[in-house]
Amino acid sequence: MDFKITGGNANAKIEILNKAEKDGILTFDVKMTLPEKAIPERFQIEWDFPIHDCYSTWGPSIGGNRDLRPNWGKKRTDSRLAGWMPVHQIISVTGRNRMAIALSDAKTPTAILSGVCEETAELECRIEFFTNLVAPISEYTATVRMDFRDIAYYDSLYAVTEWWEKECGYTPAFVPEYAKLPMNSLWYSYHQRLVPDEIIRECKLSKELGMDTVIIDDGWQTDDNSRGYAYCGDWEVATSKIPDMKKFVDDIHATGMKIMIWYSVCFMGKYAKNYDKYKDMLLGDKRYNGAFDVLDPRYKEVRDFLIGLYVNAVKDWNLDGLKLDFIDCFRLMDPSEQKDDRRDIESVEDATDVLMTDIMKALTAIKPDIMIEFRQTYVGPAIRKYGNMLRVGDCPNDAVKNRQEIVNLRFTSGKTAVHSDMIMWNVNEPVESAAQQVTNILYSVPQISVKLETLPEDHKKMLKFYLSFWRENRETLLDGKLLAANPESCYSLVCTEKDGKAVFTAYTDAVIDMKSYTEASAVNSTRYKSLIIKNAEGKSYRVVNCMGEEIAKGTIDGVLCEVEVPLSGIVFVK
Repeated sequence: MDFKITGGNANAKIEILNKAEKDGILTFDVKMTLPEKAIPERFQIEWDFPIHDCYSTWGPSIGGNRDLRPNWGKKRTDSRLAGWMPVHQIISVTGRNRMAIALSDAKTPTAILSGVCEETAELECRIEFFTNLVAPISEYTATVRMDFRDIAYYDSLYAVTEWWEKECGYTPAFVPEYAKLPMNSLWYSYHQRLVPDEIIRECKLSKELGMDTVIIDDGWQTDDNSRGYAYCGDWEVATSKIPDMKKFVDDIHATGMKIMIWYSVCFMGKYAKNYDKYKDMLLGDKRYNGAFDVLDPRYKEVRDFLIGLYVNAVKDWNLDGLKLDFIDCFRLMDPSEQKDDRRDIESVEDATDVLMTDIMKALTAIKPDIMIEFRQTYVGPAIRKYGNMLRVGDCPNDAVKNRQEIVNLRFTSGKTAVHSDMIMWNVNEPVESAAQQVTNILYSVPQISVKLETLPEDHKKMLKFYLSFWRENRETLLDGKLLAANPESCYSLVCTEKDGKAVFTAYTDAVIDMKSYTEASAVNSTRYKSLIIKNAEGKSYRVVNCMGEEIAKGTIDGVLCEVEVPLSGIVFVK
């Protein structure tokens, strides 16, 4: 395979070193050296790849459209410390790996691209380095890993995740038990309009239905309910809403629930009392029209300020965790900035890494089992060092998007707890339809965001049943190996397997192959009114609806057996 290097600083030496191939995996180092420190300019490595049974593209940031794309509009996977991760894959029509490209460096801004050349029926592939502005450097090295093995596409992705963990220095944070249990998150259900007495009642009901933690989102720190972040930066309790935060936390603990609260880590609003103090320690992000800006973590004073906020909150209020938001906004924007001797770190990426590492170190010293949530886009291997909960990005009421991103995260997150986006639904829709929000998030830790007191009784019954089913099968759902068919179709059939037991969810496919399992549960999330059970002849089955009510049972009477299962119902086979 021929590689071509283009771009870069005029005086840069860029070379490919230590090329080695073993068992279908090619690795090599990319090294850039400059005669003196300078801001590195973008350079790229390019090569061509024959299109032999190449059907779709996989990448953590490319969404549901997984087409191959032409070379004049290449498919692109971006990565940097607080944005996605450097892996890009080409997949066959049968779901086999054809080429998986990964980088050892998950911190530097990079991109991996592929596109079809019409003249040659080859993929033009490219890795771009320094796609965003970074601090001056004199040397840079990264390892490229290319997997050409004919294996299931997800096995190749699992191998990349293991490589990052074991060979690239990205050791994940400890995951406490409560990070792997269902949660009630109040963002969609309350937004900024928090009412403590009502929240306490919600917590009591949450515990009864099967949730163990409540996440108090944006609103606790401001009297303003107009959304936006112009009032962020002081992080003082809005006593008009929560008169006594410590008592509020104690009251929540008395319901049996844990509590986490939200912080927007990087934002400093123009109405904050702290604004004048930090106004010359901002990154100057002009996208926010002056209403708020982004703190610059290269200043130790900024890092100490943020760490102190979280340490004091956990200590003073006895919090169980923090939802740390918007760290992907730490990004150098201005190439003409002047040097400031008050900064002790030159690189924004390095400073963000130091900040988040020190936050995790300080908080675990207080509470070793502290829960820290991040959400897409900040979900890559570097982020796993200082977060133990990775959540799907906001997709309100979008079950398909939630499912798709959960599966994407599961492939690249190892044992870090993957959480759904908070699920919500219209209280007036049929219970089977409401249950679709739940059936699409079974392979993650569920986060619920509906006002439980307002739910109809059948919706409550459905939610309680499904959370009970999830808890009973949690070991298989979270710790089992996840298999997902047809990524180009938003994963039409998903399964987790562990110790001869499996949990299937059919989203468009309706055939459940039991050949490898002694027992299985199959959830019907399709448009069909039945599922086809394959290779389970002689086994017994039981069917329940979405509220757990038994509606049928019998024996599988052939190699292929059609079993009637209603929408959002489950068939148990053993």
